[in-house]
Amino acid sequence: MTSAARATDWQLLQRLIPYLRPYRWALLGSGLLLVPLAAAAALQPIIIGQAIAFLKQEESTYAFLKPLSFTQGIDLLSMALLVTVILRFTLQAAQGYWIQKIGQQITADIRHDLFDHVLRLSSRFFDRTPVGKLITRLTSDVDALGDVFATGAVGVISDVFSMVVVILTMFLIDHTLATLLLALVLPITALIIYFQNRYRLANYKSREELSLLNANLQENITGIGVVQLFRREAFNSDLFRRRNQRYIREVDRTIFYDSAVSATLEWIAFVAIAGVLWLGGALVEQRTIDFGTLATFILFSQRVFDPLRQLAEKFTTVQAGLTAIERINDLLSEPIEIQDPDPRGVRAPIRRDNPYAVEFRNVWLAYKEEDYILRGVSFQIGAGEKVAIVGPTGAGKSSIIRLLCRLYEPSRGEVLIDGRNVREFSQADLRQHIGVILQDSFLFSGDVKSNIALGDAYPLDQIQRVAAEMNIAEFIEQLPAGYDTLLRQRGTNLSAGQRQLLAFARVAIRNPQILVLDEATANLDVGTEVMIQAALNRLLVNRTAIIIAHRLATIRHVDRIFVLKRGKLVEQGTHTELLDRNGVYANLYRLQALSEITEDTAGRTAL
Repeated sequence: MTSAARATDWQLLQRLIPYLRPYRWALLGSGLLLVPLAAAAALQPIIIGQAIAFLKQEESTYAFLKPLSFTQGIDLLSMALLVTVILRFTLQAAQGYWIQKIGQQITADIRHDLFDHVLRLSSRFFDRTPVGKLITRLTSDVDALGDVFATGAVGVISDVFSMVVVILTMFLIDHTLATLLLALVLPITALIIYFQNRYRLANYKSREELSLLNANLQENITGIGVVQLFRREAFNSDLFRRRNQRYIREVDRTIFYDSAVSATLEWIAFVAIAGVLWLGGALVEQRTIDFGTLATFILFSQRVFDPLRQLAEKFTTVQAGLTAIERINDLLSEPIEIQDPDPRGVRAPIRRDNPYAVEFRNVWLAYKEEDYILRGVSFQIGAGEKVAIVGPTGAGKSSIIRLLCRLYEPSRGEVLIDGRNVREFSQADLRQHIGVILQDSFLFSGDVKSNIALGDAYPLDQIQRVAAEMNIAEFIEQLPAGYDTLLRQRGTNLSAGQRQLLAFARVAIRNPQILVLDEATANLDVGTEVMIQAALNRLLVNRTAIIIAHRLATIRHVDRIFVLKRGKLVEQGTHTELLDRNGVYANLYRLQALSEITEDTAGRTAL
């Protein structure tokens, strides 16, 4: 368990204080209702006790009741009891409404901050954290905290306050019986604290198992195609069943501690009433107290243990809420690795109309400690220069792009744009001027035009103009609703090539100074690739371009080619220069050419 999980309840509640401040006046008003609520709870046993004392004309009858007739006294006491009942129910309803309303707003604020924090975490965090675990934190854990308010579990504060008022009132009436009840309250309170700690540990483990269960579920749904193609349905189902059983075992432990608290409280409550009857009966027989006082204390025993009994009923919800705060705190405490520079500091000016130069100075990168993907990579790309990066799989080609976009920080060395370290720019400014087209572009649910604009306020005519320039306007207009065509999640109602065409348009409309193509035409068929090549050539004009390609024939005409091998830059030069050097690039080129000839021959033989 993390250090956050070992925090005390008070430390966890302190984490909520910033979220409570905006609603402090509403919370204060709700808190003030505790006073009349507690007074009404304490007065009701006294009124009933006085009714019994008045009927029996005992000494404990209040002086203002003694001169009254039977009817007048009973009517007055009945009216007073009715007033306290109405007052208590009305105030409880008002307090419950406001607490739930404020609580749901607080949980909405926490959910928003949690989501905002997750969006700012580095790619390194997402590499090691399953998506299902994050979804559990953002949904199930936040909902568990919201349930604390929705179920009225926050009313425990009101119950405890009422219990304190009742105990003080009991001591004012009779010390002996009050001491008896207090002697029973203290050990049961200690027992509740013990079960609370045990429940807390079990509940935290059950939430962790739920996170792993959701991660497993998400992984299987995302990879459903592979699951079905390789007939892993039964195997994966068995894995899920075992994970589900581990989750159930942890939940069973929480059920045990919850049931133990409820059963213990019920038993202690009956013992308390029996104790009051036994000791109170002896005191009545000795004429130390009368029947009215005994009846009052029997009702007081219920008033004392009712809050504890209600706490037992809300025990699961309260503890689940505290566990949720622990887990939410774990995520909110996750450091944001990639920070923007201090806005008060001097920031380097950035040109907006000209292409930028790019430089890597002795850059090392390790995704895991000492497991370096890049090793001392250094190169310079002039403003407006077109370069290609090639190399075997795992050589570190995509890692260079991630460092340039500052999705990762280099372990050592510097990445510079126009002679300035990328750390000197805000992430938004930096990425605004770098356009990246990946091999598999992600589309969001929504219409076509919103997937091109991606939240920026581009007018429709500008989106249409860019689509025409990129030679994809005809494809979009053939869709059922044109630019308003709704796309399913990840754009599954489009082909891979069509999704890639939209990715070209979303980059082109932003007019970036640096253009990165990471196998960007890999998903395009020959006809589509020819159609977009002319538009791509226009897009490359007056821009610095970095092209990652496996098909070496497509990069013959770039200004320079960088060759990576095992994280090191081993060669650089033009296509012709590298072939003449007869090194790594020449070997790759010959192997690829031989592969294409073999495939072509095999295809003709099959025909």
